[in-house]
Amino acid sequence: MENRVPGVRRIAPQIVGALVLFSGLSAVAWAEDLRLVTGELPPYATHERADDGIALHIVRKAFANAGSTVSYTFKPWTRSLEEARAGQWDGTAYWGKNPSRDVGFLISDNVLTEQWVFLYRQRTEGGEQFNWDSLADLKGQRIAAVQSYTYTPEFWEMQKAGTLKVELAQDDLGNLRRLVAGRVDLAVIERNVACYLMNAHFTAAEVAGLRAHPKLLTNQFTTHLMLSEKLPQSAQRMKAFNQGLAQLKKTKDYAALLQYPRCSLAAPAKPAN
Repeated sequence: MENRVPGVRRIAPQIVGALVLFSGLSAVAWAEDLRLVTGELPPYATHERADDGIALHIVRKAFANAGSTVSYTFKPWTRSLEEARAGQWDGTAYWGKNPSRDVGFLISDNVLTEQWVFLYRQRTEGGEQFNWDSLADLKGQRIAAVQSYTYTPEFWEMQKAGTLKVELAQDDLGNLRRLVAGRVDLAVIERNVACYLMNAHFTAAEVAGLRAHPKLLTNQFTTHLMLSEKLPQSAQRMKAFNQGLAQLKKTKDYAALLQYPRCSLAAPAKPAN
């Protein structure tokens, strides 16, 4: 004799199987083909690479962990921002945090932390090598910087006060050329951007003496995916992306993606715990 709980009906095994199958199909149905708009900043975001750049590849892999695919369209950065804010695209990547600019967007967890360093020319054998611990140590050095970049508030405050001798240019390539030519002592630049420019615009002999000091200008220059608040799907998409990103960061692949291959400025390996 069967034991039954009063008021509870048995569900046929066939129905249970159908429900399981339907549940699986529903999960797949949430997967999407997402269209993101972006700008050119090699090697992090660029149509010149098969993976669309380091940062955009990370965004794609994080969404893949959530079951979605991503395609990128490259436009000028300002246009990308405004069109994404208006909801004309599913989102835009990748961006540093800026409270005034980020209005109207949902902001993801950190995609990657940019590696802003001081580049210098290695001294001849026996010469004193460049070193620094605080920005005050850079007094008297001729520092090449880009006038439109964020860097850190302290850097710009010391530049305006005249404590730091900063020579401004329009772009990183111009600053690298001045450093190679010896017209400045230091160039403040993102490590992987420097690697890309060195490979693309200089001979190996021209940049053989360039080094990156291991101390970062800041370890808080985080970057992010942004989704428009105007799209009702954005909140669910952002949740899925952040979960996929967290999963990716637990793998060895994530750390490997942050290194520009075969670059003399590569970050020093961290000691094993």
